[in-house]
Amino acid sequence: MAIWLGNKRFNFKTAQGQSVVSEVAFVAVPSGIIGGRIYHVISSPNAYFGKGGEPVDALKIWEGGLGIWGAISIGLLGAYLRYKSLGKKVELPSFAVFADALAPGILFAQAIGRFGNWFNGELFGRPLDSWWAVEIPSRYRPSGYSQFESFHPTFLYEAIWCTVIAILIIVLGDKLKAGQSFALYVAAYCVGRFFIEWIRIDTANTIAGLRVNVWVSVLVGAGAALYFARASKRNH
Repeated sequence: MAIWLGNKRFNFKTAQGQSVVSEVAFVAVPSGIIGGRIYHVISSPNAYFGKGGEPVDALKIWEGGLGIWGAISIGLLGAYLRYKSLGKKVELPSFAVFADALAPGILFAQAIGRFGNWFNGELFGRPLDSWWAVEIPSRYRPSGYSQFESFHPTFLYEAIWCTVIAILIIVLGDKLKAGQSFALYVAAYCVGRFFIEWIRIDTANTIAGLRVNVWVSVLVGAGAALYFARASKRNH
């Protein structure tokens, strides 16, 4: 879906965009998977290198465990390098325009991907007694929560938030300058992820008492917001 929508949006921007998205995705997707896995292992080292951990399991991507921060950053790097190489063969718009075209599709893909957490019984939030709570089998409940049956469906919250951002970017369309759609994606996602991290109860490394992903959300979100503001001034 991300490739299809990205291709439609990019072709609207340039007549030279045929097959560009697919060719870039051929590099960006595996780069993102590798980056996501690296971030996951670095941010959760005890599961693989701590007591009882198996270092070789760090290579078993099929067992789950991808960090969105690593996936987006390394995937974006792979996309940039491939896009620049294609730009030597045919005249293409700036990479910022290309990234803007991809933003909504990536968000929709993230939203769909979050339902994998539901099926795997992982990354849910605090106990919740409400009609929208999700029931988690006892074998998936973390230590100290075995007496609770229903929890915050944080993966659903994130899926909804990603969908809302994607629709917002599509609606705003040409009102945004080059680079702003992707910056809005990153900044807005970080806002949602910041609050979601406060609800989640899965084991995570902390810095100064806060989950690592809280800090990452603040730093990356601030950087994206700054870029959004500067892009607006630069293009006027």
